[in-house]
Amino acid sequence: MFGTIKGDIGMNISKVKLDKQDRHSPAWQKLCEYIKIVADEQREEFAPREFLGADLFAQIYTLPETIGTLTRVKRVRLYGSNLKRIPPEIGEMSALENFDPYTSYDLCWFPYEITRCKNLRDSRISTRALYGNYKHRKPFPDLRDNPVRYFSETVRCSCCRRELSYQEVNQAWISLCIGTDVVPLLVNLCSEACERQLPTPPPHYLPYAHKGGPDLKQPPRGIPYTKSRKEEIPAAEEPLLKFIRKNREK
Repeated sequence: MFGTIKGDIGMNISKVKLDKQDRHSPAWQKLCEYIKIVADEQREEFAPREFLGADLFAQIYTLPETIGTLTRVKRVRLYGSNLKRIPPEIGEMSALENFDPYTSYDLCWFPYEITRCKNLRDSRISTRALYGNYKHRKPFPDLRDNPVRYFSETVRCSCCRRELSYQEVNQAWISLCIGTDVVPLLVNLCSEACERQLPTPPPHYLPYAHKGGPDLKQPPRGIPYTKSRKEEIPAAEEPLLKFIRKNREK
C-alpha cells in the first residue's frame, strides 16, 4: 500500500496511496452488516474482529463511513488489525471514550476529525508506527505531491465542515494529543481562518501544521521541542499559512 522516497535523515518516507479497500468483498459486506447491528441495538462497544472472525477481519484496510452512526459506542476494539486508515466520520462517534487499535502497525496517522470525540480519554496505540513520534521521528509523507483522498468525491474542512473538492482542499499534518497518546493527524483546510483555529501541538513535536516531505526538519529523537528551538525553523518549514497563500497564487 505504500511506496517510499528517501529523506535526508536516512529513513524511508512513506508515500500515502489511494484507498484500495475492496468494497464488494464478503469481508466488507459483513463489516457493514455489523455496523448496522451495533447502531440499531445502540451497543456501547465496537469490536469487529469478534463478529467477522480473524480471516475476514484481516481483509479490512479501512472502516466504512457509516461508523459515524455509532453515536452510542464508548469503546472501539481494533487490536491487531490490518487497517491502514480510518475515515473522518469517526469524529461523529460522540460517546467514544476508549480507542484501542494496538498492534495495528499500518496505522501511521489518523484523521483530524477524531478530535471531535470530546469524551475520548483513553487510548492504546502502537506509537512506534506513527509519523513523527518523538522516540523514532518516522518521516511524514509529502502532501504537496501526494494528497490523501478518501472514498468520496469530496471532503469536508476539518474545522468548519464546509464541503470541498480535492482541488480546493489544503491538507496538512499536525501532531496532537488524542486520548493518552500524541498522534499525527491529517487536517483538511478550506481557509486561513480555519488554519488559525488549529490547536498548538504539545512539547516534543513540531509546533505548527506542515506538509511533511524530505525537507522537513523534525526535533531530535527523544528531545522536547522547546520555544528556543522554534527560532531555528528554516524558511522551507514555515507554518502552513504560506502553503495556503502559495496554492492560491497558482
